[in-house]
Amino acid sequence: MATGTPNILLVMADQHRADVMGCAGDASALTPSLDTLAAQGVRYSRVSCQGPLCMPARASFMTERYVRDHGVYTNSSEIPPDSPTYAWALREAGYHTALLGKAHLYRDELVTVPHMDDMAGRLESLGFAEVFETGDKFVGKIPTRYTDYLSDRGLLEAYKKHVADRSYQGENEDGQNATKCVPMWDSTPMPIPLHSYVDAWHGQRAVEWIEGYERPEPFFLFVGFPGPHDPWDAPAEAVERYRGVDITMPDSTRRPTIEGTGRYGALLNSFLWLSDSETMTDDAIRSMRTSYAADISVIDQAVGDMVGALERKRLLDTTWIIYTSDHGEMGGDHWLLEKLGFWDESYHVPLIVVDPRSEAEGSRGKIIDAVTESVDVLPTICDFIGVETPLQADGWSLGPFLRGEPTPAHWRDTAHFEWSFSDPVNQLAEQGFGIPMSHCSLAVSRGPRYKYVQFAADAALMPPLLFDLERDPDQRHNLLTEDRSGSGAAAWEATEELLQWHMRTAERTLSTTFLDPERGLVEARDTWR
Repeated sequence: MATGTPNILLVMADQHRADVMGCAGDASALTPSLDTLAAQGVRYSRVSCQGPLCMPARASFMTERYVRDHGVYTNSSEIPPDSPTYAWALREAGYHTALLGKAHLYRDELVTVPHMDDMAGRLESLGFAEVFETGDKFVGKIPTRYTDYLSDRGLLEAYKKHVADRSYQGENEDGQNATKCVPMWDSTPMPIPLHSYVDAWHGQRAVEWIEGYERPEPFFLFVGFPGPHDPWDAPAEAVERYRGVDITMPDSTRRPTIEGTGRYGALLNSFLWLSDSETMTDDAIRSMRTSYAADISVIDQAVGDMVGALERKRLLDTTWIIYTSDHGEMGGDHWLLEKLGFWDESYHVPLIVVDPRSEAEGSRGKIIDAVTESVDVLPTICDFIGVETPLQADGWSLGPFLRGEPTPAHWRDTAHFEWSFSDPVNQLAEQGFGIPMSHCSLAVSRGPRYKYVQFAADAALMPPLLFDLERDPDQRHNLLTEDRSGSGAAAWEATEELLQWHMRTAERTLSTTFLDPERGLVEARDTWR
C-alpha cells in the first residue's frame, strides 16, 4: 500500500436505512459495489444518526456536535455560515475540499438568486474550496446544473410535473397528507431515461470530477446523492432489475396501537396520516420498497463507477472511501413511511469505511456491532490524518476498530438521538390532531435493553416512554403505562442516563420530566455550565 496523506471520498446518500444492502443481510438488495466495499473495509452495523431529518443530521455531521449543541432541530433552521466544521479542519491540514451534489446545510428555499451556482459562497464559508451544489430531488425556483441538464434534453417539464404531484404544497394541498396528488406510498417511475435520473447523473459528475483531478494536494470529495429519498420514483429501467426478486418486507407492518396511549396517541395518528396508512396495502409497501431498493442500486452503481475512476487514476490505494447516509426510512415498518418518531428504522444508517493502508489489513471484512454514531465519522478522519477537530467533538474516533483492535473498555453502550416534529405542526393542527408544538420534540436514549423516550412537554400531557427491546422489539408496549410496578427501576436508570448525557454534551438549561420510583412523575430543572 502506498503511504502518505490519503485522499478521502465521502459518499452520503439521503434516507438510506442501514439494512437495505446485501452485506447487511438483505438478500433482495442488489448492492454489489457496497458489498465489495464492506469486504474491503469495515462495516459498522449499529450506527445511529443524530436526528432523522436532513438538516439536523447534516448539521451534526458537519460540526461533529449533537443536535442540542448546534440547535438545528428541524429543516427550518440552519447552522451559521461561520460555524467551525470538519471541512475547515481538513482544508487547514492541506486538503482540497470539494462538495458535489446535495448539501442541505442552509435554507435554500428562502434564497433568491439566478442560479444555485451563485450560492457557492454559502458552502465555501463552511470550508469547501470547490462547490458543485445541486440540491435534492424536488425542483425549486432556483435552476441548478441538474435542471440545466434536463432542460437541454427536453426532460425538465416531465420531471417537474412528476415531482410537483408528490410535493407538499401547503394551503394548496389537495391530497391526504404531505403529498399533493398521489399518496405517500406511490411508486410510479420517473418518466425519464435511467442515465438522466438524478442519482445516476450525480454519479456521472463525480466520476468526471475524479478523472479530472490534477491538483498536487490530496482531495476530500463529498458526494451527496439526493436519493433514495422519496418520492419512490426510480425509473422503469432501474425497477426492471428487480423483476422476479422477492423484495424483503418489514418485520412488522402492524399499525401502532392507539387505544390507551393518551396524548401520545395523537402523535401516532399523525404519523399514520402522513404515511397515508388508510389506503396503504402490503402490495403498496412492496412496490414502494422495490422502487426504494432500485434507487439504492442506482447509487450503488455510481459508487462502483467512482471506485473504477479512482483505479484508472491510480488513486485507489491512496484513497479512503466512506459510505453513509444522513438518516433512515421507515419503509412500511409499523405501517409507516418517511422518517418518524423514535423508531430505529428512522435513525439506523449504513457506515462502511475503507482504509487503504497496510495497517488496516487485519480489519478487512469485519463487521463492528459496537454502538456507533454519525458524529464519530469525522473525528475518525481527523484522528487518522493527525489534525485537530474544529470543536470539542461529541463523537469518538473509530480508529481502534479500523486497526483491528478490541473494542475499547470505555466505549459507549447507549446511543442518543433527538427529533423535532415542529415543522408540520400547523398542518397537523388543521387536521384535528391538536398537538402542541412542545409535544413534538423528543430525546431518545437507546441502551442494550431499554429505549427511553423523553418528550419536551409536561409529563401530565405527554409522559415518557420506556420499551424493553428484548421482550418487545417492535416497541409497542410502554412499560410506564402497562407495567408500572416492574418498570420503575429501569425508568429511573434510563432517566438518569439521559440527564447525564445532557450534562456531558451541552451548556444549557434542561427541563425534563421523569419517573422517580418513590415520588412518581416529577419535573427536574437543572442548570449547569
